[in-house]
Amino acid sequence: MTDRTPAKLAPRLLQGDRRALARAITLVESGRADHRAQASALLEVLAKSGRQALRIGLSGTPGVGKSTFIEAFGLMLTAQGLKVAVLAVDPSSSRSGGSILGDKTRMERLSRDPNAFIRPSPSQTHLGGVARRTREAVALCEAANFDVVLIETVGVGQSETLVAEMVDLFVLLMAPAGGDELQGVKRGIMEMADLILVNKADGDLKPAAMRTVADYAGALHLLRKRPQDPPGFPKALPVSALADEGLIKAWEEMTTLADWRRETGHLERRRAEQARHWFEAEVREGLLARLREDPDMRAMMAQFGAAVAAGETPPSVAASEMLKRLRS
Repeated sequence: MTDRTPAKLAPRLLQGDRRALARAITLVESGRADHRAQASALLEVLAKSGRQALRIGLSGTPGVGKSTFIEAFGLMLTAQGLKVAVLAVDPSSSRSGGSILGDKTRMERLSRDPNAFIRPSPSQTHLGGVARRTREAVALCEAANFDVVLIETVGVGQSETLVAEMVDLFVLLMAPAGGDELQGVKRGIMEMADLILVNKADGDLKPAAMRTVADYAGALHLLRKRPQDPPGFPKALPVSALADEGLIKAWEEMTTLADWRRETGHLERRRAEQARHWFEAEVREGLLARLREDPDMRAMMAQFGAAVAAGETPPSVAASEMLKRLRS
């Protein structure tokens, strides 16, 4: 790991060296204490560069064509001279391998593009660990001078909320659907979305896709107006990743929204709120880690846990007593 020390990695990464970026991400993914210390030192050095990318979160149900969309969208951006990084938040990867682990091979053209970088998520046993590593990977990609960072989530509920806390724009990719399927879309995810893109708007599916766009546009219109949105947002648009249609329009809408938020100060305030959120999350995670590492604390947790499981003590009472003992 000598070539992964901050002193050796930072200059190469700031020059856009892809191998240095890959090694730096491997470093922040590591759970070893010495690697975590090196990762923290590296991130501190890189933060001084002040580089920022447009962070875009992308979610969608399985089968919606996320891999096809990301490849087509990424290639469209690199054709414009932009550097694009694709990251993933995939809590399922530690259990089943997760679909994202196959995305790099499915996005073969994009993975070969010199202006693109694709990184599957680390295998972690809890979503918080995946989110932390992804957030730090975003910072590394920004330092490596990428213009756009796409953060994909597999769409399992909590992962969308975590991704929304690390991006500037949140995009929901949907397939042509009927009214019943529209009813099944969670209101919370709809409220997070800045853009809803209805994919597969081509061929025989195009009429259904256009109806779905109208349905989503109507649903978005009924949601409460958000202060971070200019008139007309959030909105729904048709796209076809397969036919490369609607991608330029979608990008124009994303940049319009991002520019408006930047000019009005919303983007800066949002990033400040996100930084505070992740600071507090790190503190909570650190406290929990101390509980897990201390043998006495583990024994006490096991004792109270057994009492709660046996119905001898209510969870709230056990938690209160545990906290009392921690303070003493």
